[in-house]
Amino acid sequence: MTDLTTLDLGPQTRIVAHLAAGVADEQLADPTPCPKMAVRNLLGHLLGLSVAFRDAGRKALGPTTDTSPDTTVPDIGPGWRAELPKALDELADAWRDPAAWTGMTRAGGVDLPGDLAGVIAADELLIHAWDLARATGQPYEPDPAALRASYGFLLAAAEETVRDGSLFGPVVTVPQDAPLLDRAVGLSGRDPGWHRGG
Repeated sequence: MTDLTTLDLGPQTRIVAHLAAGVADEQLADPTPCPKMAVRNLLGHLLGLSVAFRDAGRKALGPTTDTSPDTTVPDIGPGWRAELPKALDELADAWRDPAAWTGMTRAGGVDLPGDLAGVIAADELLIHAWDLARATGQPYEPDPAALRASYGFLLAAAEETVRDGSLFGPVVTVPQDAPLLDRAVGLSGRDPGWHRGG
């Protein structure tokens, strides 16, 4: 089994930052694969989860780790173009400390083992980067290590629970010979064929 402390979230956070930098202001109100979220709300969610999982990795528990992401519809402020890449860098740095992957921590108001929190962070970055790329018409090639971690987490979650609504809806069936990213996207409750205007 892979030692999760060697999973560097940095490559995936840099991909997210690159995609965010490619968002034009006129795209902020456009729809995304998340039914209740426009691009600006998705960016707000990415900023919020980056701060929350940064603090979860640091074991700096408090308001950022105690609040459920479902309490409000996230949004961005005028400084988001500087705030998001900074928070993403800090998130990746926090999880480079092997101590982040041990013991217990908290994210979204839920107490969970550090190694699970790290994998959830990878999954959030992986799937929401796909959302952002599709919503804004940008190419997307995820970090392979983050993709493997996300797929493993989503596969286990799909086998254990029944999900509906929210950001992760019911599993969308995808052929087993489809690319791994498409299979992960389907497990997250998204249609891999989703595209802007369609």
